[in-house]
Amino acid sequence: MPIHRSLFAAAAVSLISSAALAQAPAAPAAPAAAAPAAGKLVPNGGLDTTLQTNANFSNFVKALTAVNLMTLLKSSPGLTVFAPTNAALTDDKLAAMSADKAALQKTLLHYIINAKIDSSKIKGAHGGVPTGAGDKIVVDGTATDGTLKADNATITQADVITSNGVIHVIDAVLVPGSVPETLPQEPAAEAAPAAPADTPAPPAPKKKK
Repeated sequence: MPIHRSLFAAAAVSLISSAALAQAPAAPAAPAAAAPAAGKLVPNGGLDTTLQTNANFSNFVKALTAVNLMTLLKSSPGLTVFAPTNAALTDDKLAAMSADKAALQKTLLHYIINAKIDSSKIKGAHGGVPTGAGDKIVVDGTATDGTLKADNATITQADVITSNGVIHVIDAVLVPGSVPETLPQEPAAEAAPAAPADTPAPPAPKKKK
């Protein structure tokens, strides 16, 4: 079942991008906080604090912070975030991505949807959903085993519901355009051969006079 909804207008993309580019004022120094815990992601306030308080997402948090997108996750309601673990977004990958801040920001906006998309909207569906980067992330919930996908990544933990949105944990760095928006058409079933026509009965022999 393709996804046909336009989940947000082009203006929303502009809004996200401009919010990300705006420089937030420097925050006053805060007292040292306890080290974040690792393990399964659990809701803890908003999107920003939920990610910040789990050590498995520290690289994603670093990347978002570097381009001011953590401010967006804190202040915007009704977002969906696809969050890679540190096993997916490794230190080496983070370093390579961080070399170009403008490209990093656009890359990370691909992980954000300006609408709340929980797993119920993905199950049984396949199609592209507009992202903050202005492109589309292809979600797929058509697998017979129930696996949910986002582009090339598998959603390993769905529906982490926070106070201002939902997070889906993924096992890979997303590659935009890696998955087609439409499923391949199944080949048409071959037509069954026509049944042979009934053989007419032979004519009855004529009686001799």
